Amino acid sequence: MSNSSLRSVALCDCLAIRQAARQITQLYERYLSREGLSANQYAILRKLSQFEDLSISHLALSMVMDATSVSRAIKPLVRDLLISVSTDQDARTRKLKLTKTGRVRLKSATVLWQKAQHEFEAAYGLQEAQHLRHTMWRVVELSKPPE
Repeated sequence: MSNSSLRSVALCDCLAIRQAARQITQLYERYLSREGLSANQYAILRKLSQFEDLSISHLALSMVMDATSVSRAIKPLVRDLLISVSTDQDARTRKLKLTKTGRVRLKSATVLWQKAQHEFEAAYGLQEAQHLRHTMWRVVELSKPPE
């Protein structure tokens, strides 16, 4: 079966987006793996560099993930001393913070991320990539559950 006939059966928006997301993730992870990071872990480090002392639930919300998935994703980052976890005044709330080691790793990984970003934009087109990013952010914003 040809690739074009395989694509023709993919009339499902969800399937098409998931397949594209997997391919894009694989591209970025080819670069980020040199720093021992997945795309998801890199995104977590970036979020924590922007927002100090972020709770797991707030991080999950900002990444459109559930708290259990975030807890699993941060385990290797805690193990590698890239982030620290502290307990808030309310013992049920755990706060995440980027460590000095995490900042160094993030800086190195950002150089690799930029190479992946450039490769994607060169292959897909800079304006098309910007448009795609804008469209995906609209999807995220429109899909947020009511507060």
